[in-house]
Amino acid sequence: QVQLVESGGGLVQAGGSLRLSCAKSRQPYSTYTMGWFRQAPGKGREFVAAINWSGERTYYADSVKGRFTISRDNAKNTVSLQMNSLKPEDTAIYYCAAGGQSDNAQSYDYWGQGTQVTVSS
Repeated sequence: QVQLVESGGGLVQAGGSLRLSCAKSRQPYSTYTMGWFRQAPGKGREFVAAINWSGERTYYADSVKGRFTISRDNAKNTVSLQMNSLKPEDTAIYYCAAGGQSDNAQSYDYWGQGTQVTVSS
């Protein structure tokens, strides 16, 4: 069973930055596309970013392009999401996911427990 553990969430003022990390247990890791999704109160789960197994291809939601950067380190079994210029509307629980296809949440096989990101205005 693959396990994903997110970390790095917290409270930040608008315009600030946070870096989320996701650690994965068990192999195979390097062959999985990894994604980040988020869910705000009263809303559905929303795609944020994804990265293919080699790191050569990345995908972003329009709402985060130019502000967020996804990266991965296959040697350390981690994937990160650098979030800059945060806005109050970025407030949500952020989930790491593995084994899916780009922005299709239903295609991902494994999910973490989520980490809360709160952006104050």
